[in-house]
Amino acid sequence: MQLHLSSWQEIDGYLAKSKAILVPIGSTEQHGPNGLLGTDALCPEIIARRAGDEGGILVAPTFNVGQSQHHMGFSGTITLRPSTMIAAMTDWAQSLARHGFERIYWLNGHGGNIATINAAFAEIYHGVTFAGTTSNRPSMHCLLRNWWELSGINDLCRQLFPVGEGSHATPSEVSVTYFAYPEAIKRVAMTPKIAPTGPIFDADDYRRRFPDGRIGSDPSQATPEAGEKIVAAAVKAVIAEFKQFETG
Repeated sequence: MQLHLSSWQEIDGYLAKSKAILVPIGSTEQHGPNGLLGTDALCPEIIARRAGDEGGILVAPTFNVGQSQHHMGFSGTITLRPSTMIAAMTDWAQSLARHGFERIYWLNGHGGNIATINAAFAEIYHGVTFAGTTSNRPSMHCLLRNWWELSGINDLCRQLFPVGEGSHATPSEVSVTYFAYPEAIKRVAMTPKIAPTGPIFDADDYRRRFPDGRIGSDPSQATPEAGEKIVAAAVKAVIAEFKQFETG
């Protein structure tokens, strides 16, 4: 069930049964020669929408721009300041709380978002604490889950891609997008086949160290078939975890 494809009456009906909602959150940034700029937003969105359909979960619009300043050396990347992202996430949470939602499951697709998401949670809880209520039980509970850390997913990705998974522009995340958007598949020769690894600093330094955008990966291995396996496993894990979070 997607919020954007629902009427307000349908949301009221959902709230009568559940106070929990899933928000896919990611980024818009380069993903190497054959990866889509939307990869880190598309992966959680693809998983979330299918989980919503199969598990009766309400899925919010995707928060699709995040912390990507170190990718700004590559065309098409869009980034937010940490303070902007925190403010926007807080506004989203307060809007949902106003309607009666009490639990927000944030399904994240970008490692660079993690610190800022946790800071946003602190801001959200700060508002709850000082709202003038007398109960110590918060009226809003947020949970962060990175999709690649869902139960069984990391092991599956390593089985599918034992060599060249890497840490950015990975064959697993590219496979997920290729499964959902086969019309967007890119076939690009890569040299070296497996990209180097190393630290990440500012955008110019990143571009010098990793000129094609990859880090430790060989995304030329990506296939829609691998993506289908990853999505199926991730959807199962999301539904199980969300249902626990919904009532826990």
